[in-house]
Amino acid sequence: MMLIAGLCVLAYTLAVCALPFMLGVEAARFAYATGSCLIGAGLVAGAAAYGLLVFAFASLRSPVLRLIVALVFAAPAALAGYALVHGVTREAVPSEVWRQIFRIIGGGFVGVSALVRLIATASPIHNGD
Repeated sequence: MMLIAGLCVLAYTLAVCALPFMLGVEAARFAYATGSCLIGAGLVAGAAAYGLLVFAFASLRSPVLRLIVALVFAAPAALAGYALVHGVTREAVPSEVWRQIFRIIGGGFVGVSALVRLIATASPIHNGD
């Protein structure tokens, strides 16, 4: 039971950080094809992508540009959440209508979670001053 819960948490975390994760995977694939260090390249690329998105969101003052950065981060997460719920409900829910409802709710939940995580990471921490 703990293994299933751990896998669900891991899948949810990867879905929330879908864009940096996929950029890291693609960098690792490229590094593997060229004979470089694939784990280091993937970790550096994923961390750099996440850091650049957070930095761009925190430093931009225009609401339109911040919305664009937020959508670039949250849209792939919503799609990953939709696909994650699709994989989970494919065998568990017999009705196609209910599967679609669960997928839309799950994708929206993961997309909003990604947006909240981006906002929380980019916001300065105030200690009551």
